[in-house]
Amino acid sequence: MKSSLKRVIRRPEFGALAGMILVYAFFAVAAKNGFLTLAGTANWMNTASELGVLAVPVGMLMIAGEFDLSVGSVIGASSMIVSIGNGFYGLPMWAAIILALIIGTLIGLANGIITVSTRLPSFIVTLAGLFMVAGAALGFSRLLSGTTAVTLTPEGSARMVFGSQAAGFHVSILWWIAITAVASWILTQTPYGNWIFATGANPNAARSAGVPSDRVKVSLFVATALGAVLVGILQTIQYSGGDVTYGRDFVFDAPVAAVIGGVLLTGGYGSAIGVFLGSVIFGIVNMGIFYTGWNSDWAQLVLGTLLLLAVLGNNYFRKLALTGR
Repeated sequence: MKSSLKRVIRRPEFGALAGMILVYAFFAVAAKNGFLTLAGTANWMNTASELGVLAVPVGMLMIAGEFDLSVGSVIGASSMIVSIGNGFYGLPMWAAIILALIIGTLIGLANGIITVSTRLPSFIVTLAGLFMVAGAALGFSRLLSGTTAVTLTPEGSARMVFGSQAAGFHVSILWWIAITAVASWILTQTPYGNWIFATGANPNAARSAGVPSDRVKVSLFVATALGAVLVGILQTIQYSGGDVTYGRDFVFDAPVAAVIGGVLLTGGYGSAIGVFLGSVIFGIVNMGIFYTGWNSDWAQLVLGTLLLLAVLGNNYFRKLALTGR
């Protein structure tokens, strides 16, 4: 029993699980009527799911030792591709969605190839990508439609897949759970998952051992871009329109959720379940502040405090895992 408890404590998601329980208990007591209701639960789960769809692939990339800051602009760009294609030019919804996925894939490939070929820090490469994609989205949106926000009327199968909801719970929750399950399986049950951890822990040693680290990183950059495209599609169909400003908050929110979920900033350590729980904490804090009646500005203070505690906790639990004590 004692050894089993130690194994649980050493898991990268243990700190996030403990944090989620404490945060939920706090707001369950501090919040006014509504937080514990079905509608209140749906509100924080919808918020967490949109972030989690992106945070999980971002977390996997961070485990491999890289960052992607361009995802915020990719969300806005994909939103405008779908809304301009369907809402302005009348393309079939699925054709506009496929076009957004193709462009997102190309952005991810560009980020990955530039990073691994130049050995520049991915922070710098994707920061440049953030501005380039944002500028391109803004310029082409005005050029093609004369505006930076376009409405559309979602219908058919695309609305069901990306915009349906039941009892206030948005379909993004199902996407979030499915992506987490696939990512967890990849990280824990496949050689590719071992390559991700090895690449993040020591890329030079991984290459010497035959791990295709460059290909692993490029594929993960593509995954983060596609995660951003998916968030853009979900928001566009849910809100019946696109806007180039969609996704700006996700630039740092996704890495924050990953770190709160147990991913080390230095790479080589973390889990998809932990990132899932980090997204849950983020959603609870954002909506919990609203139900307490406090000024929403306090949410940033709470999240900043949680981030600092998460970094300290992650380092502690990793040392436990490495020392075996």
